[in-house]
Amino acid sequence: MPLEIVTVPCLDDNYAYLVKGPGGAVLIDAPEAGPIAAALETRGWTLDTILITHHHHDHVEGVAELRARFGAKVMGPAAEADRLPPLDRALSEGDRVGEGPIAADVIAVPGHTLGHVAYRFGAGDAVFTADSLMALGCGRLFEGTPAMMWDSLKKLSSLPPETLVFSGHEYTSSNARFALTVEPGNAALRARSEEIDRLRAEGRPTVPVPLSVELETNPFLRADRPELRKALGMETEGDIEVFAEIRARKDRF
Repeated sequence: MPLEIVTVPCLDDNYAYLVKGPGGAVLIDAPEAGPIAAALETRGWTLDTILITHHHHDHVEGVAELRARFGAKVMGPAAEADRLPPLDRALSEGDRVGEGPIAADVIAVPGHTLGHVAYRFGAGDAVFTADSLMALGCGRLFEGTPAMMWDSLKKLSSLPPETLVFSGHEYTSSNARFALTVEPGNAALRARSEEIDRLRAEGRPTVPVPLSVELETNPFLRADRPELRKALGMETEGDIEVFAEIRARKDRF
């Protein structure tokens, strides 16, 4: 069953997402209140629940105002509860929030932060990954290790390939430029880079993107692929070592 999802640009390059429910909407992350409130009011929607992915300020700054304005319940990762706005429900991997078509499963995806979670809406084939898996990228390892992030990305990459990935930032143009330095012979990546340029020239978001496309083009998901290992000259290294090298190169890019 398709979900009605609204992408809300916030701050300089953040995205928040509204998922329409039978009662009120569910919000994934709250970078700032104004654009989110405007998107709700334009559609005549109420806000039932705010789902937080991690504690960074550019994902939670709007929570207090939106809670006060709409009376929304706030839920987020239990592992970061001490660094989040007050939670009505603390969540861990395996928990489920909501019911029916907007039921979402909580997936632990540490690496960017230690308690980062993603939300998978199975009925709508959608996963909201914030700063874990990004379009053509992944988040910096501010708190976790390469092994931790690689495990999180493998977990996400095992979802059905038709799953739509909704990430938390518009970083895709820069990510594409970097990805081409890692795997310049990847024809699918070159074609995707051109499509990204077209989308951005038209002022359109580059997310969501099917997981199947990420698997063919995102270097951070491809550390175990022979063709990428060959491109890096790391044919005999382990998956985590290859991933760590890609992440280190991106940090310097």
